[in-house]
Amino acid sequence: MTNGTPVAGLDRDRLVGLAYRMLGTVADAEDAVQEAFVRWYRLDEGSRAAIGNPIGWFAKTTSRICLDVLKSAPRRHGQYVGPWLPEPVPDARFRAGSALDAQDPAERAIVSESVSMALLAVMEVMTPAERVAFVLRDVFDYSAADIAEVLDRSPGAVRQLATSARARIADRDPVPGPGNARLSAAFQRAATSGDVAALVQLLHPEVTLRSDGGGVVRAALNTISGAAKVARFIVGVLERQPSTTLVVRQAEAGTVLTFNRDGLVSGVLELVDDADEVTEVLIQWNPHKLRLWNEAI
Repeated sequence: MTNGTPVAGLDRDRLVGLAYRMLGTVADAEDAVQEAFVRWYRLDEGSRAAIGNPIGWFAKTTSRICLDVLKSAPRRHGQYVGPWLPEPVPDARFRAGSALDAQDPAERAIVSESVSMALLAVMEVMTPAERVAFVLRDVFDYSAADIAEVLDRSPGAVRQLATSARARIADRDPVPGPGNARLSAAFQRAATSGDVAALVQLLHPEVTLRSDGGGVVRAALNTISGAAKVARFIVGVLERQPSTTLVVRQAEAGTVLTFNRDGLVSGVLELVDDADEVTEVLIQWNPHKLRLWNEAI
């Protein structure tokens, strides 16, 4: 037993990272991994001894649990107050393992963006099977045969699911991803100076803004559309909270901005950009989804 895990070499954080990409929140991911551990301990000693690849067993069992949770996601999200956005993560705790060593820049981009709020939000429109297939195949580089065992499908069906998942992402224009560092810095300067005109210049005319307060803190309950409205909203937030600062930070997904107040992160803002224009602004205000940010301070 190593670091409290029942299998030598088992990386619990990697399992949570896998589940997080499927479910969109760390709490749900941790619950899924915990359930996998419960199922392991419920096995009798002979059954555990007969498992040739315990690490693979945990990955497949966690994935099956996530699949069941995803099937109930529309009902759970339907009870949510306001827009539901995934939980941003601040660091590389939930890395995708060997997939990060890929030489192909496109493959590395997928792994990096797989924890962005933008890509996780797009993944919400995938079917549960598509999402599991995409995460296991494109992010964690599992074989179609291994994924077939999780989904109870043929390897050919798994490849079709992964292809359809990629198509859903490609259909979004632009491909979602965190805003680049230069654009984020310009956004921060304009917003903190209260320069609405300068902020509008960085935004696509049809930019949208979604924010998630989860019914816990104040947030826009509807999508805000249009450059002028989005710019005034951002500047207004900072003007109403003079003790709040907007800071450019590096997160696992890339460059983000954080709202900092009284030594704590009160919000995480992510930009989606295309051709040096911000096309979408996502803000996570829900304090239950900012726990890791404030643990890191």
